[in-house]
Amino acid sequence: MKTRKLEDILEMCHVRPGKKFRLKDHDPGWEGDVSIPEERRRQFAEALLRENVTELSEAQELLYAADTWSLLIIFQAMDAAGKDSTIKHVLTGVNPQGCHVTSFKQPSTEELDHNFLWRCSKALPERGKIGIFNRSHYEETLVVRVHPELLKYQQLPDLQAADPKVKKSFWKQRFEDINGFESHLHRNGTAIVKFFLNVSKEEQSKRFLERLNERDKLWKFSLGDLKERDRWDDYMAAYEEMIEATSTEGAPWYVIPADNKWVTRSIVSRVVVNTIKSLKLEWPQVPDSERQALDQARQLLMSETSNGKAGRRKPKAEPE
Repeated sequence: MKTRKLEDILEMCHVRPGKKFRLKDHDPGWEGDVSIPEERRRQFAEALLRENVTELSEAQELLYAADTWSLLIIFQAMDAAGKDSTIKHVLTGVNPQGCHVTSFKQPSTEELDHNFLWRCSKALPERGKIGIFNRSHYEETLVVRVHPELLKYQQLPDLQAADPKVKKSFWKQRFEDINGFESHLHRNGTAIVKFFLNVSKEEQSKRFLERLNERDKLWKFSLGDLKERDRWDDYMAAYEEMIEATSTEGAPWYVIPADNKWVTRSIVSRVVVNTIKSLKLEWPQVPDSERQALDQARQLLMSETSNGKAGRRKPKAEPE
């Protein structure tokens, strides 16, 4: 029964390709069956997270050994939605040697002189590894869409892209570029899963105040965060259109309730585990031509161990 309910929760978050998507249909404050005491719901979510972390550690080992797929996990969200802490808690059991987190900030001059997918292409995970994008190429359809004046720094041939009259077609082309890019990655062995951490404006305000009221969190706050908060409705409209246009079979979006971090972490961790399991990976098989040599190596080591035991003498007793 719990499994069935969990599958329903994941389906609730999954944005199916080709279907109308509306953010208002996704409650940022969703926290399960409220008829069940919150403490019990928290305990279940925390137990699920621990279970998922263990499974993810095992799945990562298989991913590395199989060496046929890589996994790209993308996080997008408004400020203070919990991207950093989600990455920290979900990936806590993963071997650091097989995982890399890239946080994309304001593009550099070099990056602006290339196409908008270039800097993300450089950070893609190699086969057998997990790559996490904390923000990503989707910023080019979010921040840049809310602030189209930024396009002038990209030296595009058609600078009229910032003109509202042609803006719609310009962004449609960017969605097409992204879908083509991600389709290419999937066909060549990079599984992709994308998360929008859906935090409410009210919860964001609470978290901003926490940062301002706690000395050790002040560094997390920027006055620019408030300026972007003033454009909340514009961002929500941009997210809504972007998610609907770019959720595909090979690179699906999941809209995760983010007002309660214990909910966010348990759902994200389960989706990541399921994504790796869906690849149907297998442990590498040793060719028959090598088995004989391996058997000989085994016999040699067993012989050395046996001889070592036989050749050891008991220590002499100390004289009284």
